[in-house]
Amino acid sequence: MDKLMTLEEWAKAVYGEHPPAVGTLRRWARDALIYPAPQKHGRSYFVLESARYTDPATPIPKRAQPANTSTRLRLADRIRHG
Repeated sequence: MDKLMTLEEWAKAVYGEHPPAVGTLRRWARDALIYPAPQKHGRSYFVLESARYTDPATPIPKRAQPANTSTRLRLADRIRHG
């Protein structure tokens, strides 16, 4: 099971010698850019060691659609056709 660590400890583990600044890490935590989201305990944020930064510019891949979607009726069409 993952353990909780401070943002600073997490950044050193993930980014090595050149971690982001503490202010940047706190902004990432506030803006939900770290997944899974850090937990705030008092004045400090704690994050799972397996957490990762999520880039808001990169879209999240959509799940594959079922193969038979072309034959399925939309909800509005089903209501109209009873």
